[in-house]
Amino acid sequence: MRVLLLNPPFLAQYGKFSRNQRSPAITKAGTFYYPIWLAYATGVLEREGHEVKLVDAVARRLSYEQVEILAKEFCPEVIVVETSTPSIYNDVSISERLKKALGHSFILLVGTHPSALPKETLQLSEEIDGVARGEYDYIVRDVARALSDAREASPSPGLSLRGRGEYEALARVSGLSFRENPHPNPPRGQGGRIRHNPDRAPIENLDELPFVSKVYKRHLNVWDYFFGGAQYPMVHIISGRGCPNRCVWCVWPQTLHGRRFRARSAENVVDEMEFIAQEMPEVKDIGFEDDTFTVDQKRVVEICDLILARGLKVSWYANVRVNLRLETMLKMKAAGCRFLIVGFESGSPEILKQIRKGITVNQSREFMKNARKAGLLVHGCMVAGNPGETKETLQQSLDLAMELNPDTMQFFPMMVYPGTEAYQWAKENGYLITQNFPEWITPEGLHNTVVTTPELSAQEVVEWCDNARRQYYLRPSYLWYKFKQTLFCRTERERNLRQFKSFYRYLLRGSFNGKYQRMRKHADALLG
Repeated sequence: MRVLLLNPPFLAQYGKFSRNQRSPAITKAGTFYYPIWLAYATGVLEREGHEVKLVDAVARRLSYEQVEILAKEFCPEVIVVETSTPSIYNDVSISERLKKALGHSFILLVGTHPSALPKETLQLSEEIDGVARGEYDYIVRDVARALSDAREASPSPGLSLRGRGEYEALARVSGLSFRENPHPNPPRGQGGRIRHNPDRAPIENLDELPFVSKVYKRHLNVWDYFFGGAQYPMVHIISGRGCPNRCVWCVWPQTLHGRRFRARSAENVVDEMEFIAQEMPEVKDIGFEDDTFTVDQKRVVEICDLILARGLKVSWYANVRVNLRLETMLKMKAAGCRFLIVGFESGSPEILKQIRKGITVNQSREFMKNARKAGLLVHGCMVAGNPGETKETLQQSLDLAMELNPDTMQFFPMMVYPGTEAYQWAKENGYLITQNFPEWITPEGLHNTVVTTPELSAQEVVEWCDNARRQYYLRPSYLWYKFKQTLFCRTERERNLRQFKSFYRYLLRGSFNGKYQRMRKHADALLG
């Protein structure tokens, strides 16, 4: 069976919109993530023997028309469309366009938004045949298998739920929500009720999944993807799924993978790193995009020991937590780790309790001290607009960021996505200023917030992030540090220059005095 997996185009005129980050948006630093979950599903389908095409239309800057032409040429029987909250209406529109162009294709939407709101997603259009809820690697496989088996048992001109056999086959696919339509050619508006099959259990043995990097090599171009903290080009891989921590706004654990941590074996992880080193020599950094790579620090040490035992010369980075021990950091550094991505989230102890982060401000201080001892760079994250946030707690966050002084610092507004506790909190308290999902980002595709509380408006939160970013990055001491790093550290030189070219325009946009406007004018002249 021919299956097309599509990351559809969206806001291409403004940059690369990334659906595969925890807060879908176009980032100021130019970060653009791999379509990790689509790639995993691609590998599973290929192993099943299907003819598969993975198209990242955002990475390739394909237009709607080009996607339609490509789909007509490939003529897929199943089209898997990844979507997100800000892009849901756009992605449904593209799905309708493809359904009308091809007629027979079964359209399946996947991702965090349809997982949280399956019924509402299907109600957006009768051209959407189904929604995969949660971790969808095997759901996509089972849909293709069910439709293929039904077609072999009773051949029909199309796969748009015209036959009872197809309906019965799909009814056995765990994790699938779909539109029942056992009768041929129903009148428009009478496409049958929506059926929600039982949930599919999370994948227990992650080692049985194909290496996502092999899928990248077959279907994607590594030069299309970028992360500001990484050497270029890089790849994103996953060593484990699920996160046991309870952060109220973190979307992946609450909609896709669950709270329970499941890990690949150390051997399996290092095997993939070895594949990348040998078969993708252009790759300069490997990024572990786990929610928290260091949930099990004993396993992290095992991975590092295997890297060292095999003599692998790889550079890598990971998402971690501030409870990471110094001895683990030292082992990671010895095994090629360059930098750590960590969520400090707030400088207020009370806010940390409100968001159920489960860390303390002193742990953040200890983490930074140990990271410096280990010689690891740190990219820190602060979230603004959390439950209970005030102007005073925001100042505590900025003060802590200045005190910790990591290599790079991200300030972004809390974004509440359907399916998360934060979304429910905002909705129940009447704090949502809109229910129009495209407004979850700015018109230019940048991070936004749609939450206004009695203490802070959405506009104040976004403005605070912009001002905090300027205050952090335009300090003379920080600029001098970056200048020296760029001048004397070869491995960081290209990274800094690429970051600057992508980031400075946003950093200086809308500045609150003429000094920054003059800086922007000079920078524009230097970069041509």
